[in-house]
Amino acid sequence: MSQDINIEQQILLENRAIELAKKDPQAFRPLYEKYYRRIFLFILHRVESKEQSADIAAQVFLKAMTKIESYTFKGLPFSSWLFRIATNECNDFFRKNKRERLVVLEDAHVENLYEEMFGDNFQDELQQKLPHVLEKLKPFELQLIELRFLEARPFKEVAEILNISEVYAKVKTYRVLEKMKKIFVKGS
Repeated sequence: MSQDINIEQQILLENRAIELAKKDPQAFRPLYEKYYRRIFLFILHRVESKEQSADIAAQVFLKAMTKIESYTFKGLPFSSWLFRIATNECNDFFRKNKRERLVVLEDAHVENLYEEMFGDNFQDELQQKLPHVLEKLKPFELQLIELRFLEARPFKEVAEILNISEVYAKVKTYRVLEKMKKIFVKGS
């Protein structure tokens, strides 16, 4: 409970910093310093090139700074808005360069995904099939799974990042999980 209060206080303090940045571009610097590394790594996990990731991250923060007036506080961390911009910038990068999107799979997050789909029946052999299953997903479906399970974001943030309702994020995520289960079973 006290951690929730602390998080709420942090979000409110952050919102004050955002309001200052709306009035003075120099006040954007602390937000940039707080989030640059997270946004850069988010992009790097998709693009796999440090140079391209740095370029895209620069675009994200440039857009955020120039469009901060349009930012509306919704009770979520400012990072949700930055991740939405980063997601759009990555999508633009893939479209313009006709490149395939990269998905980084870490064991702990993969186990959470399997647990959600199969309960306690986690088997190592399933993990080897995951890249094949993920290839069968549409880009939007992949984004949902990645944000929710591979990055462990709450549905409220997933919804904000993808600019959809929280209810739709939940419903669509569970539909994608069912689709993935069918692909796993079919591929066995």
